[in-house]
Amino acid sequence: MPAIKEAKILIVATDGFEQAELLQPQKDLSDAGATVHVASLEEGEIKGWDKDHWDQSVKVDLTVDAANADDYDALVLPGGQINPDKLRTERNVMDLIHRFDDQGKPIAAICHAPWLLIEAGLADEDRTMTSYSSIKTDVRNAGATWVDQEVVVDGNLITSRNPGDLDAFGKAIIDAVENGVESRDAAA
Repeated sequence: MPAIKEAKILIVATDGFEQAELLQPQKDLSDAGATVHVASLEEGEIKGWDKDHWDQSVKVDLTVDAANADDYDALVLPGGQINPDKLRTERNVMDLIHRFDDQGKPIAAICHAPWLLIEAGLADEDRTMTSYSSIKTDVRNAGATWVDQEVVVDGNLITSRNPGDLDAFGKAIIDAVENGVESRDAAA
């Protein structure tokens, strides 16, 4: 795994992402020296949701169809209710998440984004995760152990609860890229 200054990070999102959960990790990772790209379902821009209203737009660097896990060192999945609910129905998004997981690369999901990990089949009985509290039953029903912590690192999965956890979330992503992640086999 390269140092963060040499790393390339992919953020996957669509309209309705929780604004802080995309913008702060994007800034934190860029400030740490990583190259950060945003992929979405279509070219152009995606619009963020800020608490209770539509807000800033973010430029899309490439489509999910054009994204290749081989080109990146980690995947970041912002939350919000709208964004992951739209993305979890997209086969190409699920395939991309699987490619990152197959390669053992860090996958970081915050707030409602663990819905994507559930849909991808990664929230199984061998995992401990956190999420926004309203989807803890979904995480448990998928088989994972849900805990109420600001950040949980379990193998290559990094999960956090909400925008209040963004500092810890960003630090965990940077640490995973700089130092690598423990494989699921080693954790078993």
